[in-house]
Amino acid sequence: MSRAHMLANLGGVIVPFLAFLVAVVLLWNTVVGWTDIAILTVGYLLTGIGITVGFHRLLTHRSFKTYGGIRYALAALGSMAVEGPVLAWVSDHRKHHQFSDREGDPHSPHLAEGARPVAVLKGLFHAHVGWLFVEEGRANTHRYAPDLMADRGMRIVDRTFPWLVVVSLVVPFGAGYLLSGSLWGGFTGLLWGGFVRIFVLHHVTFSINSICHLWGTRRFRCDDESRNVFWLSILSFGEAWHHNHHAFPTSAFHGLKRWEVDPGGLFIATLERFGLAWNVVRITPERQERKEVASNTA
Repeated sequence: MSRAHMLANLGGVIVPFLAFLVAVVLLWNTVVGWTDIAILTVGYLLTGIGITVGFHRLLTHRSFKTYGGIRYALAALGSMAVEGPVLAWVSDHRKHHQFSDREGDPHSPHLAEGARPVAVLKGLFHAHVGWLFVEEGRANTHRYAPDLMADRGMRIVDRTFPWLVVVSLVVPFGAGYLLSGSLWGGFTGLLWGGFVRIFVLHHVTFSINSICHLWGTRRFRCDDESRNVFWLSILSFGEAWHHNHHAFPTSAFHGLKRWEVDPGGLFIATLERFGLAWNVVRITPERQERKEVASNTA
Protein backbone atom coordinates (compact mmCIF):
# COMPACT_ATOMS: atom_id res chain seq x y z
CA MET A 1 0.00 0.00 0.00
CA SER A 2 1.43 3.38 -1.02
CA ARG A 3 1.90 6.20 1.48
CA ALA A 4 -0.69 8.30 -0.37
CA HIS A 5 -3.21 5.44 -0.23
CA MET A 6 -2.59 4.97 3.48
CA LEU A 7 -2.98 8.70 4.18
CA ALA A 8 -6.18 8.81 2.15
CA ASN A 9 -7.62 5.93 4.17
CA LEU A 10 -6.51 7.59 7.39
CA GLY A 11 -8.27 10.79 6.36
CA GLY A 12 -11.36 8.81 5.39
CA VAL A 13 -11.56 7.41 8.92
CA ILE A 14 -10.45 10.42 10.99
CA VAL A 15 -12.17 13.35 9.24
CA PRO A 16 -15.73 11.92 9.57
CA PHE A 17 -14.97 11.09 13.23
CA LEU A 18 -13.83 14.65 13.94
CA ALA A 19 -16.90 15.98 12.14
CA PHE A 20 -19.05 13.71 14.30
CA LEU A 21 -17.48 15.29 17.41
CA VAL A 22 -18.19 18.77 16.02
CA ALA A 23 -21.80 17.75 15.34
CA VAL A 24 -22.17 16.50 18.91
CA VAL A 25 -20.83 19.80 20.25
CA LEU A 26 -23.24 21.78 18.09
CA LEU A 27 -26.13 19.51 19.08
CA TRP A 28 -25.25 20.03 22.75
CA ASN A 29 -26.02 23.74 22.47
CA THR A 30 -28.80 23.79 19.88
CA VAL A 31 -31.27 21.15 18.79
CA VAL A 32 -30.40 19.80 15.35
CA GLY A 33 -32.90 20.94 12.73
CA TRP A 34 -35.28 18.69 10.85
CA THR A 35 -33.59 19.78 7.62
CA ASP A 36 -30.29 18.32 8.79
CA ILE A 37 -31.95 15.09 9.93
CA ALA A 38 -33.74 14.77 6.59
CA ILE A 39 -30.51 15.29 4.62
CA LEU A 40 -28.70 12.79 6.84
CA THR A 41 -31.47 10.20 6.51
CA VAL A 42 -31.83 10.47 2.73
CA GLY A 43 -28.06 10.35 2.24
CA TYR A 44 -27.72 7.37 4.56
CA LEU A 45 -30.48 5.45 2.79
CA LEU A 46 -29.15 6.12 -0.71
CA THR A 47 -25.47 5.43 -0.04
CA GLY A 48 -26.32 2.55 2.32
CA ILE A 49 -28.32 0.84 -0.40
CA GLY A 50 -25.47 1.60 -2.80
CA ILE A 51 -22.87 -0.18 -0.67
CA THR A 52 -24.99 -3.08 0.63
CA VAL A 53 -27.24 -3.89 -2.32
CA GLY A 54 -25.04 -2.42 -5.08
CA PHE A 55 -21.44 -3.21 -4.17
CA HIS A 56 -22.23 -6.29 -2.10
CA ARG A 57 -25.25 -8.29 -3.25
CA LEU A 58 -25.33 -7.22 -6.91
CA LEU A 59 -21.72 -6.68 -7.94
CA THR A 60 -19.81 -8.96 -5.56
CA HIS A 61 -22.18 -11.93 -5.33
CA ARG A 62 -24.36 -11.42 -8.42
CA SER A 63 -27.45 -12.36 -6.42
CA PHE A 64 -29.75 -10.70 -8.97
CA LYS A 65 -29.64 -9.04 -12.36
CA THR A 66 -30.85 -5.59 -13.35
CA TYR A 67 -30.56 -3.04 -16.13
CA GLY A 68 -27.19 -1.41 -16.82
CA GLY A 69 -28.38 2.03 -15.74
CA ILE A 70 -29.44 0.70 -12.34
CA ARG A 71 -26.15 -1.21 -11.97
CA TYR A 72 -24.12 1.92 -12.58
CA ALA A 73 -26.37 4.07 -10.39
CA LEU A 74 -25.98 1.61 -7.49
CA ALA A 75 -22.22 1.49 -8.10
CA ALA A 76 -22.04 5.29 -8.01
CA LEU A 77 -24.12 5.46 -4.81
CA GLY A 78 -21.93 2.77 -3.26
CA SER A 79 -18.86 4.83 -4.13
CA MET A 80 -20.42 7.78 -2.28
CA ALA A 81 -20.39 5.67 0.88
CA VAL A 82 -16.63 6.41 0.74
CA GLU A 83 -15.43 2.87 1.40
CA GLY A 84 -13.17 2.69 -1.65
CA PRO A 85 -13.49 2.32 -5.43
CA VAL A 86 -15.85 -0.37 -6.63
CA LEU A 87 -13.26 -2.71 -8.22
CA ALA A 88 -11.07 -2.76 -5.11
CA TRP A 89 -14.06 -3.16 -2.77
CA VAL A 90 -15.49 -6.10 -4.71
CA SER A 91 -12.07 -7.76 -5.03
CA ASP A 92 -11.37 -7.45 -1.31
CA HIS A 93 -14.76 -8.88 -0.44
CA ARG A 94 -14.50 -11.83 -2.80
CA LYS A 95 -11.08 -12.57 -1.31
CA HIS A 96 -12.65 -12.38 2.17
CA HIS A 97 -15.11 -15.12 1.19
CA GLN A 98 -12.39 -17.28 -0.34
CA PHE A 99 -10.29 -17.21 2.85
CA SER A 100 -12.93 -16.38 5.46
CA ASP A 101 -11.31 -16.40 8.94
CA ARG A 102 -8.22 -18.13 7.55
CA GLU A 103 -4.81 -16.86 6.51
CA GLY A 104 -5.42 -14.61 3.48
CA ASP A 105 -8.66 -13.07 4.75
CA PRO A 106 -8.12 -9.28 4.57
CA HIS A 107 -10.15 -8.52 7.70
CA SER A 108 -10.67 -11.53 9.93
CA PRO A 109 -10.65 -10.77 13.68
CA HIS A 110 -9.38 -14.29 14.42
CA LEU A 111 -5.81 -14.18 13.11
CA ALA A 112 -4.18 -11.94 15.73
CA GLU A 113 -1.48 -13.46 17.93
CA GLY A 114 -1.04 -13.11 21.67
CA ALA A 115 -2.85 -13.96 24.90
CA ARG A 116 -6.60 -14.46 24.51
CA PRO A 117 -7.89 -11.02 25.68
CA VAL A 118 -5.11 -9.19 23.83
CA ALA A 119 -5.63 -11.22 20.65
CA VAL A 120 -9.38 -10.54 20.73
CA LEU A 121 -8.84 -6.78 21.04
CA LYS A 122 -6.14 -6.76 18.35
CA GLY A 123 -8.30 -8.85 16.05
CA LEU A 124 -11.36 -6.67 16.65
CA PHE A 125 -9.41 -3.50 15.83
CA HIS A 126 -7.87 -5.06 12.72
CA ALA A 127 -11.22 -6.30 11.39
CA HIS A 128 -12.96 -3.00 12.12
CA VAL A 129 -10.51 -0.39 10.82
CA GLY A 130 -6.93 -1.64 11.08
CA TRP A 131 -7.08 -3.64 7.87
CA LEU A 132 -7.73 -0.43 5.93
CA PHE A 133 -4.08 0.54 6.48
CA VAL A 134 -2.44 -2.78 5.61
CA GLU A 135 -4.77 -4.91 3.46
CA GLU A 136 -7.43 -2.73 1.77
CA GLY A 137 -7.19 -2.60 -2.01
CA ARG A 138 -4.48 -5.30 -2.24
CA ALA A 139 -6.64 -8.04 -3.74
CA ASN A 140 -5.80 -8.47 -7.43
CA THR A 141 -8.73 -7.06 -9.41
CA HIS A 142 -7.82 -9.08 -12.52
CA ARG A 143 -8.09 -12.25 -10.45
CA TYR A 144 -11.04 -11.43 -8.21
CA ALA A 145 -13.16 -9.12 -10.39
CA PRO A 146 -12.53 -9.97 -14.07
CA ASP A 147 -16.26 -9.59 -14.82
CA LEU A 148 -16.24 -5.99 -13.63
CA MET A 149 -12.88 -5.27 -15.25
CA ALA A 150 -14.49 -6.25 -18.57
CA ASP A 151 -17.32 -3.74 -18.03
CA ARG A 152 -16.28 -0.35 -19.44
CA GLY A 153 -19.01 1.49 -17.53
CA MET A 154 -17.88 -0.06 -14.24
CA ARG A 155 -14.27 0.92 -14.96
CA ILE A 156 -15.45 4.50 -15.45
CA VAL A 157 -17.30 4.44 -12.11
CA ASP A 158 -14.14 3.07 -10.50
CA ARG A 159 -11.92 5.80 -11.97
CA THR A 160 -14.30 8.58 -10.96
CA PHE A 161 -14.35 7.51 -7.29
CA PRO A 162 -12.62 10.71 -6.03
CA TRP A 163 -15.17 12.88 -7.85
CA LEU A 164 -18.05 10.82 -6.51
CA VAL A 165 -16.71 11.41 -2.99
CA VAL A 166 -16.75 15.14 -3.71
CA VAL A 167 -20.32 14.88 -5.02
CA SER A 168 -21.34 13.06 -1.82
CA LEU A 169 -20.26 16.17 0.11
CA VAL A 170 -21.40 18.87 -2.31
CA VAL A 171 -24.96 17.52 -2.53
CA PRO A 172 -25.76 17.76 1.22
CA PHE A 173 -24.17 21.24 1.33
CA GLY A 174 -26.31 22.35 -1.61
CA ALA A 175 -29.44 20.78 -0.12
CA GLY A 176 -28.83 22.47 3.21
CA TYR A 177 -28.26 25.83 1.53
CA LEU A 178 -31.34 25.59 -0.68
CA LEU A 179 -33.64 24.40 2.10
CA SER A 180 -32.45 26.95 4.66
CA GLY A 181 -31.48 29.84 2.41
CA SER A 182 -28.24 30.38 4.33
CA LEU A 183 -24.59 29.35 4.22
CA TRP A 184 -24.93 28.14 7.81
CA GLY A 185 -27.66 25.79 6.64
CA GLY A 186 -25.29 24.59 3.93
CA PHE A 187 -22.59 23.99 6.53
CA THR A 188 -24.84 21.99 8.85
CA GLY A 189 -26.19 20.04 5.86
CA LEU A 190 -22.60 19.17 4.90
CA LEU A 191 -21.78 18.30 8.51
CA TRP A 192 -24.73 15.98 9.12
CA GLY A 193 -25.55 14.75 5.61
CA GLY A 194 -21.91 14.53 4.58
CA PHE A 195 -19.41 13.74 7.30
CA VAL A 196 -21.67 12.37 10.06
CA ARG A 197 -23.48 10.23 7.50
CA ILE A 198 -20.14 8.80 6.32
CA PHE A 199 -19.02 8.22 9.92
CA VAL A 200 -22.16 6.34 10.94
CA LEU A 201 -22.37 4.27 7.74
CA HIS A 202 -18.67 3.40 7.97
CA HIS A 203 -18.88 2.03 11.46
CA VAL A 204 -22.12 0.17 10.85
CA THR A 205 -20.67 -1.60 7.81
CA PHE A 206 -17.25 -2.04 9.45
CA SER A 207 -19.07 -3.81 12.30
CA ILE A 208 -20.07 -6.55 9.87
CA ASN A 209 -16.37 -7.41 9.51
CA SER A 210 -15.63 -7.19 13.23
CA ILE A 211 -18.65 -7.75 15.50
CA CYS A 212 -20.38 -10.18 13.13
CA HIS A 213 -17.34 -12.49 13.18
CA LEU A 214 -17.05 -12.51 16.97
CA TRP A 215 -20.46 -12.38 18.66
CA GLY A 216 -23.95 -13.50 17.68
CA THR A 217 -25.91 -16.59 16.70
CA ARG A 218 -25.41 -19.39 14.16
CA ARG A 219 -27.80 -21.94 12.67
CA PHE A 220 -26.01 -23.37 9.63
CA ARG A 221 -22.91 -25.40 8.96
CA CYS A 222 -20.16 -22.93 8.06
CA ASP A 223 -16.38 -23.22 7.89
CA ASP A 224 -15.86 -19.76 9.38
CA GLU A 225 -16.86 -17.73 12.44
CA SER A 226 -19.60 -15.59 10.89
CA ARG A 227 -22.50 -14.62 13.18
CA ASN A 228 -25.99 -13.10 12.99
CA VAL A 229 -26.35 -9.91 15.07
CA PHE A 230 -30.02 -8.91 15.21
CA TRP A 231 -29.59 -5.43 16.72
CA LEU A 232 -27.47 -4.33 13.75
CA SER A 233 -29.89 -5.59 11.13
CA ILE A 234 -31.92 -2.45 10.38
CA LEU A 235 -29.04 0.06 10.38
CA SER A 236 -26.98 -2.31 8.21
CA PHE A 237 -29.80 -2.89 5.68
CA GLY A 238 -29.90 -6.57 6.68
CA GLU A 239 -26.16 -7.18 6.31
CA ALA A 240 -25.91 -8.16 9.99
CA TRP A 241 -27.62 -11.47 9.19
CA HIS A 242 -24.03 -12.22 8.28
CA HIS A 243 -23.97 -15.90 9.20
CA ASN A 244 -26.94 -16.48 6.89
CA HIS A 245 -25.00 -14.69 4.16
CA HIS A 246 -21.87 -16.81 4.65
CA ALA A 247 -23.98 -19.96 4.60
CA PHE A 248 -25.58 -18.89 1.30
CA PRO A 249 -23.35 -16.16 -0.25
CA THR A 250 -25.32 -15.76 -3.48
CA SER A 251 -28.69 -15.26 -1.76
CA ALA A 252 -30.28 -11.90 -2.50
CA PHE A 253 -31.88 -12.06 0.94
CA HIS A 254 -29.81 -12.18 4.12
CA GLY A 255 -32.82 -12.36 6.40
CA LEU A 256 -34.06 -15.91 5.88
CA LYS A 257 -36.82 -16.03 8.50
CA ARG A 258 -39.89 -13.80 8.61
CA TRP A 259 -38.66 -11.94 11.69
CA GLU A 260 -35.15 -11.37 10.28
CA VAL A 261 -35.64 -7.80 9.05
CA ASP A 262 -33.73 -7.24 5.81
CA PRO A 263 -34.23 -3.78 4.24
CA GLY A 264 -31.75 -4.60 1.45
CA GLY A 265 -33.71 -7.70 0.53
CA LEU A 266 -36.93 -5.68 0.59
CA PHE A 267 -35.36 -3.19 -1.83
CA ILE A 268 -34.40 -6.01 -4.22
CA ALA A 269 -37.89 -7.55 -3.96
CA THR A 270 -39.39 -4.15 -4.82
CA LEU A 271 -37.16 -3.86 -7.89
CA GLU A 272 -38.25 -7.34 -8.91
CA ARG A 273 -41.93 -6.54 -8.47
CA PHE A 274 -41.64 -3.61 -10.86
CA GLY A 275 -39.71 -5.61 -13.44
CA LEU A 276 -36.39 -3.91 -12.65
CA ALA A 277 -34.67 -7.01 -11.26
CA TRP A 278 -34.69 -10.64 -12.35
CA ASN A 279 -32.84 -13.92 -11.68
CA VAL A 280 -33.17 -13.07 -7.99
CA VAL A 281 -31.49 -15.83 -5.97
CA ARG A 282 -33.66 -17.28 -3.20
CA ILE A 283 -32.78 -20.08 -0.79
CA THR A 284 -35.64 -22.53 -0.37
CA PRO A 285 -36.71 -23.63 3.14
CA GLU A 286 -35.75 -27.20 2.19
CA ARG A 287 -32.19 -26.16 1.33
CA GLN A 288 -31.95 -24.21 4.57
CA GLU A 289 -33.21 -27.18 6.54
CA ARG A 290 -30.67 -29.52 4.97
CA LYS A 291 -27.86 -27.23 6.05
CA GLU A 292 -29.34 -26.82 9.52
CA VAL A 293 -29.60 -30.59 9.94
CA ALA A 294 -26.01 -30.99 8.78
CA SER A 295 -24.98 -28.40 11.37
CA ASN A 296 -26.91 -30.08 14.19
CA THR A 297 -25.52 -33.51 13.46
CA ALA A 298 -21.93 -32.41 12.83
